[in-house]
Amino acid sequence: MRPTISVVIPVRDDAEELRCCLALLAEQSLPPDEIVVVDNGSTDRSAQVARDAGARVVEEPRPGIPYAAAAGYDAATQEVIARLDADSRPGPDWVRVVADAMADPGIDAITGPGRFHDLHPMVRHPAAALYLGLYFALGGLAIANVPLWGSSMAIRASVWRRVGAKVHRHLDVHDDMDLGFVLGPRARIRFITRLRVDVSGRSLRGRTQLRRRMRRAVVTLRANWRITPPWTRWRRRICR
Repeated sequence: MRPTISVVIPVRDDAEELRCCLALLAEQSLPPDEIVVVDNGSTDRSAQVARDAGARVVEEPRPGIPYAAAAGYDAATQEVIARLDADSRPGPDWVRVVADAMADPGIDAITGPGRFHDLHPMVRHPAAALYLGLYFALGGLAIANVPLWGSSMAIRASVWRRVGAKVHRHLDVHDDMDLGFVLGPRARIRFITRLRVDVSGRSLRGRTQLRRRMRRAVVTLRANWRITPPWTRWRRRICR
């Protein structure tokens, strides 16, 4: 039987992208059982856009996506917590793919690939292949498991309740990779190609964005390798 699905979307000052994401969720072949939008101190109409679309709005005033994402997972009430970002553009069967995959009780979490919808057509696909390919390849080596990508992922609610207190909400980390670290090398995480979404390429524009993402990556690695170094993770992965 398919599990029930909560979709969590953290947002901060991204009303128009959120409007598009929520419109696509309204057209799903299998509607989610609830949508939780976490307003992370927006000064635009993001919260009102969410309410107008029928989503439940959770306020998280502490700045930072680690706080916002965790607040959304804490607030979700259904059996599976699916995650999109405000600029995610899921296909019409995205929720159905989540539900079908998570119907297997042996799976703890799933994630999928993405494409950049607003880059030049000549670089759109190569940029996605390079950026996300490196993320999944290097992230997999770092955590000794399949890394989660926050723009398209899902985790079983019971698993989140078990590990949620361990994520680094107070640090400027990549919250999706941090969650993958916390789940550990023995977690049953699957990469589902049909979970593809389109996203904005804005995270690749400009040196400031790239420096910020690299800094977050370093903080994420240091925080988690201090707890369990990579060689120990791989030993646990191989010997499980």
